[in-house]
Amino acid sequence: MRLSRLFGKTLRQAPAEAETDNHMLLLRARLVEQLAAGVYSWLPLGWDVARRVQEIIRAEMNAAEGQELHMPGIQPRELWEESGRFDTFSGLYTLQDRRERWMVLGPTHEEVITDLVRRNVQSYRDLPQRLYQLQTKFRDEPRPRGGLIRVREFIMKDLYSFDADAGGLDASYDAMVTAYHNIFRRCGVPVVQVQADSGAIGGKDSQEFLFLTDIGEDTALICDHCGYAANAEKAEFRKPRAEVEQPLPMEELSTPGQKTIDDLVRFTGRSHARTLKAVFYIADGRPVFVAIRGDLDVNEIKLRNILKAVELELMDDAQVRIRGLVAGSASPVGLSGMTVIADDSVLESPNLIAGANQPDVHYVNVNYQRDWQADVVTDIALARAGAACIRCANPLRERRGIEMGHVFKLGTVYSEKMGATFLDPAGQAQPVIMGCYGIGVERLIAAAIEANHDERGIIWPDELAPYHVHLVGLNLDRPEVRDTAESLYRGLLAAGVATLYDDRQESAGVKFNDADLLGMPWRVTVSPRALERGGVELKARSQKDPELVAVSDALAAVLARVRG
Repeated sequence: MRLSRLFGKTLRQAPAEAETDNHMLLLRARLVEQLAAGVYSWLPLGWDVARRVQEIIRAEMNAAEGQELHMPGIQPRELWEESGRFDTFSGLYTLQDRRERWMVLGPTHEEVITDLVRRNVQSYRDLPQRLYQLQTKFRDEPRPRGGLIRVREFIMKDLYSFDADAGGLDASYDAMVTAYHNIFRRCGVPVVQVQADSGAIGGKDSQEFLFLTDIGEDTALICDHCGYAANAEKAEFRKPRAEVEQPLPMEELSTPGQKTIDDLVRFTGRSHARTLKAVFYIADGRPVFVAIRGDLDVNEIKLRNILKAVELELMDDAQVRIRGLVAGSASPVGLSGMTVIADDSVLESPNLIAGANQPDVHYVNVNYQRDWQADVVTDIALARAGAACIRCANPLRERRGIEMGHVFKLGTVYSEKMGATFLDPAGQAQPVIMGCYGIGVERLIAAAIEANHDERGIIWPDELAPYHVHLVGLNLDRPEVRDTAESLYRGLLAAGVATLYDDRQESAGVKFNDADLLGMPWRVTVSPRALERGGVELKARSQKDPELVAVSDALAAVLARVRG
């Protein structure tokens, strides 16, 4: 490809909307063009990279016995009602056709693939199946960000496994985990595999593959000692044990003006771990009172999962007053008419300070079971950096990261609801056991750039580079330069090497800056000075200095580097 004919001209400066290094480089190198918030057009260079990523994904899915198919982006609303997700999936685009039938723009395809399987699988002999697609998805993200990191329209690889038993699901899951590591390695993106919450997809077990970077919006807790790693939404930890004491009589304590846990700690001289924190929520319209030890914070994802709630939000001041709660002095002692959820830290924490449900008064020596009880006691605490690892008690490290892929053991969540069954060897109908495995193409490309760039531009991994060679001709008005560059260009094309030839009438500085910005693995420079020395310059993008190779050996030398 001649650079003079390439659609889209590079930018010296990034547009103001660029938020991160990868976003800036995507725009400056003219890989994408923003149409609207979270909606991008792929330009030729960018689409070439996207196709290469898709081919890597396709190769690894096929190697793991996946079969590619293609499902529609427009889906009947009835399928989503059948699965129970129509009213619960956040960011769902809906529309009506001319006959006023409600449809959904697919953000994911669990419903469609389950419908396909229930139509085509009858017996255990039809299993296992691993079916995948590379398809455009639509999600009404409230806050698109980071260029391609979080968008409203994107290409996603989703594979769904269907097995007859749990052992089959384990085998499919392990095959996908291996394939994912291969994909990320080939794309030049280092990842950490962490335990994760299943979210809107559902199912029992799930894991994320995180690219650790400060620009990430996910938080992972990692133990460097034993290797435990989990998303903050899922992470467990060993909570500091309370001092062993005999329960003391509960008494009232006047606490004028003491509204927060920090206030109580200063006022009483007791530690945060000797207090009981109260937090008020509305979960799908019903009030929920949460009690947790004062040295811990509530993990709202864990809480939402326990409540099986779609919407969870903190009560506002008006909602607190309507329900007769006393902000700053509330506790579950004597409370009625509300669901009470308690963190398990309260079970072995005696003699806590808690609100007395009247202004400026607290109780001291509050003990669980004797003085109050909860409807549910479980782990709802948020893990933080420095917390003790649940496995080995060493301190956890907190890192930011971008979710690159997600794998789920769905089990029978969808097959039972939607009637996807098979006949086992005894002739009994059984629900198909499912798994789900997703990778976003746009996000993977953004991460590849974030992981492979320097202050001058992109450094493409070999398998992603839209061109393997960037041929630069300087002073092309001179016949010896023009003829040598043209001859080398034709030779590379004839040898099947994807080559971008900068044939523009621009200065050496402009051409070298663009070569570094675009980031092809190899740069070949034909210039009067190099020809006077009997050769052309050859340099890897990741190297500082070029080497001189003889003109007669130039084609062979470039081919050796590219194919090596």
